[in-house]
Amino acid sequence: MEPRRQIAGSLGQAEMPFLDHLDELRARLIRALLALIVGLVLGLVAVTQWDVLGIVERPIASLLPGENLNFSSPTTPFVITLQLGFIVGLLVASPYMALQGWKFLAPALYENERKFAVPAIAAGTLLFVAGISMAYFVVLPLGLRILLTFYVEDLTPLIMIREYLNFATKLILAFGFIFELPVVLVFLSLLGIVTPEGLAKYRRHAIVAMAVVAAFLTPADPYTMLAMMLPMMLLYEISVFATRVLRRRRQEREQADGEGSPD
Repeated sequence: MEPRRQIAGSLGQAEMPFLDHLDELRARLIRALLALIVGLVLGLVAVTQWDVLGIVERPIASLLPGENLNFSSPTTPFVITLQLGFIVGLLVASPYMALQGWKFLAPALYENERKFAVPAIAAGTLLFVAGISMAYFVVLPLGLRILLTFYVEDLTPLIMIREYLNFATKLILAFGFIFELPVVLVFLSLLGIVTPEGLAKYRRHAIVAMAVVAAFLTPADPYTMLAMMLPMMLLYEISVFATRVLRRRRQEREQADGEGSPD
């Protein structure tokens, strides 16, 4: 990537001093942290006012021998409330936190490339929602149904709420973040860190990495692993195509600027 990709306020400014970078980073981190705190407060209000726990329990409710999940410690309901509040708060604050990250990195881009901020955040939000929706409505219910069919005649499930919540939220959030792959790779392409040729060349390595990530983030059954790995492969190919389109447009723009400049 050309030397002009330096973090500066604009193309005409001098390079920002290192300490100014740190001050800018600190300010963005503080704003992101404050947004997370506000999101946590809103999340706790949502958990106490609405049946958020019931929404989380819905994928497994029909598979339980009783009506509810169980808990074995008197502190569990309080801990569950905090955990759900944090998750909801993170979801609420994540668009603003992503915006702060973009504003810190955007000066390294061309002026017209900075216009990708709103579309990128919007696309990232939609992809995240698509990921958690797929996990909640498709992968989690079917995965639970498969897992609970083993030794169904010999064993009676006594599922604790904390174990189930950890399992369900880990899977759902993993799908949400995995669906952010195109946005991340396109942004890295804009910064010159990755190229379409590099993504295509190391496709096999990426598939192996996807298999490892899917095996780590999902339970032991092959269904949920494949349910995560296949969308990752599709999103990776979409990322390769998107980075090629963006680079071609950038080259056309640079060629037009070169032809329009005086000799």
